[in-house]
Amino acid sequence: MRISLKTRALLGALIVALVTIPASAPGRATAMPTSANVDPALAAAIANAARTPAMAARDAVRHQGLELTFFGLKPAMTVVELWPGVGYWTEILGPYLAPRGQYYVALPAPGDKGEDEGTARWRADVAAQAGRVGVIHETMLGVGHFDIAPPGSADLVLTFRNLHNWMDGGYADAALAACFRALKSGGILGIEEHRARTDQPQDPRAKNGYVRQDYTIDMAKRAGFVLVDSSEMNANPRDTKDWVGGVWTLPPTYRLGEKDKDVYRAIGESDRFTLKFVKPKTAK
Repeated sequence: MRISLKTRALLGALIVALVTIPASAPGRATAMPTSANVDPALAAAIANAARTPAMAARDAVRHQGLELTFFGLKPAMTVVELWPGVGYWTEILGPYLAPRGQYYVALPAPGDKGEDEGTARWRADVAAQAGRVGVIHETMLGVGHFDIAPPGSADLVLTFRNLHNWMDGGYADAALAACFRALKSGGILGIEEHRARTDQPQDPRAKNGYVRQDYTIDMAKRAGFVLVDSSEMNANPRDTKDWVGGVWTLPPTYRLGEKDKDVYRAIGESDRFTLKFVKPKTAK
């Protein structure tokens, strides 16, 4: 029997009411940070009215203060953000790190999976926010470009919903190795990604945009990382992960246009895992 999208959305809402942690999340997840744990300077950067309205409108589903706190962000850190999209996190990280920290942004290599348009929009946003975001050290991540920051210089490397792109490009292992190389011993790698189902094998190219959590952990371990924590702050049990247009069927992309848009809006953004890895202090 085929279940309609509307029925699936109603069932998903019921699941949300009954389930706190999805069955797809292996291991014990940490308690979610609270607003009381967020650095006031970070909270101020998030609340700043100078942020682009379209960026700020997505705050409710991004949990940015909680997520950056979970990853251990501090104001004097050297931070590397990978593939910043159109600048959502840049508008927060730039002003926060400007007074005392160092901020690297690794942009996609030119021509990499149609990311050139996103990079152009990112550059335009940074130019418009130049008085706020401070000095940004630009590097690149893509085929032939894996020097994301000087070796052993970074306290924290962050990637939000990018791993599937690197898998599709065939260089996810090289990208994670680049993260390991850039980090100091004891440095942190934070990964947020669309979470794939565990009852299906992982597509090595992640064509639908979803990546299994256990698959990600194994890749990070191969690069030398140790998993230290996970959080369910970005979980969404309504996401059944079997959409015709892949994860991009859901907001904010709405790949199918107006077709069943209200249903997809009710489902919300993807179910995502949030993982915190460390480069062992014994590693160089």
